[in-house]
Amino acid sequence: MSVIRVERRGSVGRVVLARPERKNAIDREMAEALFEAFGRCESDPQVRIVHLTSDGDDFCAGLDVAALARMLDDPPETQRADAEAFGRVLLAIRALMKPVVCSVRGRALSSGAGLALASDIVLAHEDAEFGFTEVRLGFVPALVMPMLRRTVGEKRAADLVLTGRVIAAEEAEHVGLVSRVMPAASYDADVDSVLEGLARLSPTSLALTKWLHYKLDSLSFEDGIAAGVVTNVEARATEDFRDAIRRLTAPE
Repeated sequence: MSVIRVERRGSVGRVVLARPERKNAIDREMAEALFEAFGRCESDPQVRIVHLTSDGDDFCAGLDVAALARMLDDPPETQRADAEAFGRVLLAIRALMKPVVCSVRGRALSSGAGLALASDIVLAHEDAEFGFTEVRLGFVPALVMPMLRRTVGEKRAADLVLTGRVIAAEEAEHVGLVSRVMPAASYDADVDSVLEGLARLSPTSLALTKWLHYKLDSLSFEDGIAAGVVTNVEARATEDFRDAIRRLTAPE
């Protein structure tokens, strides 16, 4: 049985965590399958938007504790390879030149919350919960902390990772972990509406916008403006932009 399901609905590629009997907990097999799934979405010219979602009541309970238990006596190089497998998934989400929209029902904990963090837009069900609970296991949320600090700031990140507390969707939106919280009654329809709206936009515009958005993390203010100028000029040369301007300025 596959732990990941990859589907396409129109121009939306769906990457589905499909291990509900384990609350979609992540082991090496799932991490490698996720990496492959995002690669498939990147290479499929019919996919404009990637939707990361899940089967079952919980989005993802984090790392698979049973898998970690089996690795307790493995050598450091094996432990490193296991950690790197999940790290590649986070990098793949950010490197995708297509927006990744993550919809979260139920709990998104530790590495599950990390998957949401890596995504570009997070749409949370009103009953969703988020937490970086590694400290409760004597562990460290090491791979997700670089994103968490950038997303919520130093003090809020410290509060979340040092206490390991689990927060409701409303607080997650308040601190910046979540893009939008959506009501239970219309959740599926609201998520579909966001995906359909994005899919109607220019793929080249979305790709350039996403690239610059994250590139700015590593640039000074002056270099950010310079990168913005370069991207602005690149966008002017795309057919999507040129066609839009022609339509807007065409005589009636």
